[in-house]
Amino acid sequence: MLKEYFFGIVDLIYGVWLLILSFFIVIAALWILGVYSRLDLSRFSDVFYALYVTAPLWAPILFGTMLFKYWMRYIRAEFVLNAGSVLLEIKIPKETFKSPLAMELFFTSLYQTGSATFSELYWKGKVRPWFSLELVSIDGQVKFFIWSQAKWRNLIEAQIYAQYPTVEIYEAEDYMAWAHCDPVNLPMWATYFKFTKENVYPIKTYVDYGLSENPKEEFKIDPMTSVLEYLGSLRKGEQAWIQIIIQAHRKLNLKNDAIILPKDDWKEEARHEIKEIKKESIVKPKKDSEFPGMPNPTKGQQNVIAALERSISKFPFETAIRGLYIAKKESFNPISITGLIGTFRQYSSTDDVNGFKLGWFTDFDYPWQDFRRIRRTQDEREMLEAFKLRSFFQPPFKNFHHKSIIMNTEELATIYHFPGSVAATPSFARLPSKRVEPPPNLPI
Repeated sequence: MLKEYFFGIVDLIYGVWLLILSFFIVIAALWILGVYSRLDLSRFSDVFYALYVTAPLWAPILFGTMLFKYWMRYIRAEFVLNAGSVLLEIKIPKETFKSPLAMELFFTSLYQTGSATFSELYWKGKVRPWFSLELVSIDGQVKFFIWSQAKWRNLIEAQIYAQYPTVEIYEAEDYMAWAHCDPVNLPMWATYFKFTKENVYPIKTYVDYGLSENPKEEFKIDPMTSVLEYLGSLRKGEQAWIQIIIQAHRKLNLKNDAIILPKDDWKEEARHEIKEIKKESIVKPKKDSEFPGMPNPTKGQQNVIAALERSISKFPFETAIRGLYIAKKESFNPISITGLIGTFRQYSSTDDVNGFKLGWFTDFDYPWQDFRRIRRTQDEREMLEAFKLRSFFQPPFKNFHHKSIIMNTEELATIYHFPGSVAATPSFARLPSKRVEPPPNLPI
């Protein structure tokens, strides 16, 4: 862990040296270009002299920015290392009658923006907490995991038991520890999932499937069953991992996140989109009419506006969804990769508001893009390490080949919740009996 997270003085010196070297390479290239193109070299010497004279102005800004960047990277890595981590396995009983609303309340409790003082942010490197929600198939056995920093364990357990009192939670060994990059004996394939449209548009949620009304088990249509069926269909020697990494979303600025250029809030973008839709729905008045045009949205536009307004009323999370398939050489099945690609298609909206599609993946379309499989092997090795470290919002794999998407608590509860008996996957390991408390009147 230490070597993956260590970005200290050595990296700082290397970065400064690389910047100075690049500067002189550019100057030398300009000089050589001037010699062979028979241009007036005095112009290049004038430019070099001007840079030299003004160095006291631009050099402190340039090198100060680099120093700030590497300092923040170093202290944040140290903070993450000292915080520690825990992987919790959730075992579910056969009878679970809670709707995904219970899981939405759980995600609401996880919405920790992690406000920090000036010293905590710029000296101790405090970072906002992030969590990894994991759906796993190990030889066809389906398991639920939640990973977090160690200090959030009590909160996670308390909130899960509050909503699902019959489940059991255990600290687990990392099921990925055995895996390593071996393209011959352990072929693998990994990908990200991204939205089909902009972040502001929501996916089809459990509310749209009618699960918010708590129907009887035989009448439930749970979109998550498709994911569980795929995971349960894998054979011995195959494994599939799905990580949903989340971090509370908020407006970023220098005070809260050490961001020099602040970023707009997601809700403001959604409100702007609603205004644009209403503007498009305005019916133009007749040529000689004295009355202005009035908005007359279609049924589809009304549904989109209603979905956007409901979406921004919930807590938002920065989210990254990625999947990885790995198998022993003799068990590798290309069809399992196809199944992994299709695990999130059922969340697309009937009104074509938003949905999921395939993002970056470790394979290449054409042979000439990857000579002797060098690039793919490197991508697989780094993606596997990113999975093991649950790294996406922080180095060493910050925004690795992907940008985060915004999902609110309702959307997250749709794609990750504890299903009832409607999920009848045979290999979905459930507890034989539910956990109950002893009666309070037992004699002591």
